[in-house]
Amino acid sequence: MEDFIVTYTGIKNMNKPFDLQGLKTYDLASRPSKVFKEDLGKPLNEHASVADLIDSLPNQLAGKSIRRVRDHLVRAGSNGNTVVAAIGGHVIKTGCAPYLIDWIQKGIIKAVAMNGSAAIHDVELALEGKTSEDVGTMLNDGKFGMARETADFFALATRRGADEGIGLGAAVGALLEEKYCKAPEVSLLLAARKAGIPCTVHVAVGTDIVHMHPHVSGAAIGESSHLDFRILCSVVSTMANGVWMNLGSAVIMPEVLLKAVSVVRNFNYDLDGLVCVNMDKESRYRSTVNVLNRPSSEGIEITGHHEIMLPLLHASVAAAWAARPKFNESKAA
Repeated sequence: MEDFIVTYTGIKNMNKPFDLQGLKTYDLASRPSKVFKEDLGKPLNEHASVADLIDSLPNQLAGKSIRRVRDHLVRAGSNGNTVVAAIGGHVIKTGCAPYLIDWIQKGIIKAVAMNGSAAIHDVELALEGKTSEDVGTMLNDGKFGMARETADFFALATRRGADEGIGLGAAVGALLEEKYCKAPEVSLLLAARKAGIPCTVHVAVGTDIVHMHPHVSGAAIGESSHLDFRILCSVVSTMANGVWMNLGSAVIMPEVLLKAVSVVRNFNYDLDGLVCVNMDKESRYRSTVNVLNRPSSEGIEITGHHEIMLPLLHASVAAAWAARPKFNESKAA
């Protein structure tokens, strides 16, 4: 009975409004705060430059993040540190290869890594100036992924990459250089080839349209792509104080990075100061944990559409790159 009375009294008290008299307070001026008036955004006039736009963004969250990425890219590019662009297929499909090509030509990007989808879209754009089929329509007709030239190209590239021991990315670049291409200037693989920097292709067998074709060898895919993994390990071994940009890959490239980092750390390579950036339309588990958290000294995430965020980042880097003799490296410290 006593237990019942105590329980009943407790329930009865829960139904009463809490008495707020006697609440302890303090002066607002004495409270630590995270947002100050100096951090607020600054509206611009019609004569503003791209550099003005980036500097006018609120000094909060993504506004701070895009400036940090800009400053790290300019720092790393100026100091000769390794900058890697690791990309998924949508980066190519949304028209963003020219921005990365410009960074290659400026000497900012020192290596490129991509999944099989990105390589296929890049090759199709180079060969014919177009890519990306209507999957729903073509699938219903049994024609999805049945383009002859794409399969023929990768049948040759995978065998060449394996037989010559150069890896898949280098073989694709060499073939593009040898073939007649309608739009060679838009190919990221070809730009890497011409610049003499590594461009590796990391394939998950069964995920790409060329894997459906009988003359594309699984053995050649595996051997040439595994060679690219080993080449990427060599790249990652140089990434102390460098920048790894994971652009639009939610699974393959984050997993490849994690294994490459494990290899080079097993051989006692220094990765201190490695900055990892993830840029995608949304946060995902692997890109958050395997890119931003586990391998990096600093992880920065920018969320948004590739076709908006990459051009904006490119423009901000272009302005800072042009002014780099005045660049203050302490900004990115």
